[in-house]
Amino acid sequence: MSHYQSIIEPFALTHVRIVTGDESGTVLNNMTILVDASGRIEQVAPSVEASVPDEYHRLDGTGKTVMPGLINAHTHLFSQGKPLNPKLATPRGQRIVSKLVHSPIGVPYMAATVRHNAQTLLDSGVTTIRTLGDVGYEVVALRDRIAAGEVPGPRILASGPLLAIPEGHGAPLIALTSSTPEGARECVARNIAHGVNAIKIAATGGVTDAQKVGEAGSPQMSVEQMRAICDEAHEHGIIVGAHAQSAEGVRRALKAGVDTIEHGSELDDELIGLFRHNPNSLRGYSALVPTLSAGLPLTMIDQKTTGITDIQLENSKTVVSGMVNGARQAHEAGLTVGLGTDTGMTFVPQYATWRELVLLVRFAGFTPAQAIHAATQVNARILGVDDVTGSLSVGKSADLLVLDGDPLKDLRALEQPALVVAAGRPVFRPTVERFPKIDELLDGVCA
Repeated sequence: MSHYQSIIEPFALTHVRIVTGDESGTVLNNMTILVDASGRIEQVAPSVEASVPDEYHRLDGTGKTVMPGLINAHTHLFSQGKPLNPKLATPRGQRIVSKLVHSPIGVPYMAATVRHNAQTLLDSGVTTIRTLGDVGYEVVALRDRIAAGEVPGPRILASGPLLAIPEGHGAPLIALTSSTPEGARECVARNIAHGVNAIKIAATGGVTDAQKVGEAGSPQMSVEQMRAICDEAHEHGIIVGAHAQSAEGVRRALKAGVDTIEHGSELDDELIGLFRHNPNSLRGYSALVPTLSAGLPLTMIDQKTTGITDIQLENSKTVVSGMVNGARQAHEAGLTVGLGTDTGMTFVPQYATWRELVLLVRFAGFTPAQAIHAATQVNARILGVDDVTGSLSVGKSADLLVLDGDPLKDLRALEQPALVVAAGRPVFRPTVERFPKIDELLDGVCA
């Protein structure tokens, strides 16, 4: 039995400043938060009024800021975020890697990798994630172990393999493929039978595995195929995210009923209208998750350094300008915009979720308070977990960050949390293994 399986011990965080995570940046001074033995928030009150039971551990938070744990709505746990090898991104390369990761050596290696990356996310202050493209069902297994309190990690919505057309984006390495609506529906059913609680579609081509100019963003899946996927997922109450990197790709995905658009494109009035009122989506609207962290470094860092091919660079130029403009337009139109980074992709380390908040402020017109709001309350609503997390409300899971600095003044305060609490379990002195060369390059993008 590892030490981690121990029961949750109730505690009180006293004399803290609370950043609530609302859109206007509300701050509550000199507060005390009680966390009970079930790992839930029991009380949030001014310290002068709070009574702390004797058996509770007391953590003096004088001078510290507490906020809800970050939520990252777009992650991949199969890699760490170092540059991906372009040779392995070809269909042949993917087939070779795919064979390897499903081999007797590859399966335990992948299980260890996803566990390590989930721990890194947690130690960096992320207490809930959605994966959108896994090698198999290794993240589903990890999700259940974390939920049972057996291993540390964030709350996980796991997608299993994404759904693509044959040779489409993500195939064959992290995708199930089909070429008809019936086939697409069967792929969803197969994922659900394996226990997934998120679904991902590749609606268009992508940058990472593009083999020709113009491939990223070119529509790959028909509205009918995507509608079959959405119908099947929605019958089980599961939201569907779609990788879409062109206006046409976004339009088709929204018409099919997807709940979140990942990456996005330039918007027009029709698209804005479809995001706002989407009758085919699970909840009547769709959200945008821009993932600026995955795009901007590819176009802002010298190609000699990124190591991407000429074709990948050309594709990313088109896609990234659409992504950035779309994020800004969506924000200005008051659409639901969440936060995800596409962790594991080239130059998207698992520990760098905080950078996406900086990019939303720098490139999409968000205030720091709005970026924090997107990463907490808005993401919780988008992912359908707002009844359990996303805010520091009584009865919700104790998912919180304790910071030395004030994130409303400088979002970099999020880079190194003093304490992370996930479902009432504290991670004291959280540390992550960083990639200094990559961080230096990303500092240039975030500057």
